[in-house]
Amino acid sequence: MARIAHVEILMVTLVPLVKRTDAIQSFVAQETPMVRITDAEGAVGTGYSYTIGTGGPAVVSLLRETLVPRLLGREAEEIEAIWRDLLFATHATAVGAITSIALAAIDTALWDLRCRRAKLPLWRMAGGAKPAIPLYSTEGGWLHIETPALVEDALAVKAQGFAGSKVKVGKPHLAEDRARLSAVRAAVGDDFRLMVDANQAFHYHEALLRARMLAEVGISWFEEPMPADDLTGHARLAERSAVPIAVGESLYSPGQFADYMQARACSIVQVDVGRVGGITPWLKVAHMAEAMNLAVCPHFLMELHVSLVCAIPNSWMLEYIPQLDPITETRLDIRNGLAHPPETPGLGIGWDKEAIARQIVPGSRSEHRV
Repeated sequence: MARIAHVEILMVTLVPLVKRTDAIQSFVAQETPMVRITDAEGAVGTGYSYTIGTGGPAVVSLLRETLVPRLLGREAEEIEAIWRDLLFATHATAVGAITSIALAAIDTALWDLRCRRAKLPLWRMAGGAKPAIPLYSTEGGWLHIETPALVEDALAVKAQGFAGSKVKVGKPHLAEDRARLSAVRAAVGDDFRLMVDANQAFHYHEALLRARMLAEVGISWFEEPMPADDLTGHARLAERSAVPIAVGESLYSPGQFADYMQARACSIVQVDVGRVGGITPWLKVAHMAEAMNLAVCPHFLMELHVSLVCAIPNSWMLEYIPQLDPITETRLDIRNGLAHPPETPGLGIGWDKEAIARQIVPGSRSEHRV
């Protein structure tokens, strides 16, 4: 074991390679705060988190001014204690997106460091439950995409062995969503899973109407049908919907997930390591879901989540949205529609240091030493 001697903070901004729109917003850029932690023996761990275009400078400021100074001199292996101490240090601003995103950048770096020192890949270090996970694709299902292109993409990923596709919903009229989904279903058949995502767009009554239509089309889950803070609405909808309800993208703590599970307000747990505060709380949520016999299908960050879903027994599918390609030398290992976790020690993400150096947001980089 060794104490934390040096921490570097920086941020890069990644523009999506394809246009991404949903019912309430566009994914214009991935602001990617990164943290590199070096211990007294020279071992290095790299972590990261993300936004979809706003808030990145606030995350970097919180890291620089409040969180990282509290890391210096700490025993790097005491990850649970560090996570809890940093959470308490920011209790006046938690639970919330900015704090959780900042905590995630630190926590993922600490786990990367732990695994590298142990010479183990993350998926084994965190549990080692399974060697691979089925994939589903979201990249061809954005709301602006016309129906023929939706069909073409779903057929293409089915041919690659993917388990399913996700289509964004939230067109002004229910009939428009029905027509799009029905066309895809007719093309891919009944043996291919289709999921939908409303991105919190609906009031309760509209969500109920759409849920009835989704059941007719054979949809596997209805994701974020209403604002995430409407726990009661989700519980009411889950009770009446024949389509399972999926949430998690907009929940920022294990306690918020516990409230949803206890209220029986969801069937699919989409915990996001970059938004819940890191690997430490991600695993808490995943095991809580396991105890309640609920499936975990995390949101986004496939390059990191592939290891976590293979660490736990109750994962179901992994979301395919490539985003880190411009700053990494490694790619997701996909064979016959299954994603395999990296076997290299650490998170298994091969960062391209030169590409990162070229894209650092001016003013975001800082170094902190004991």
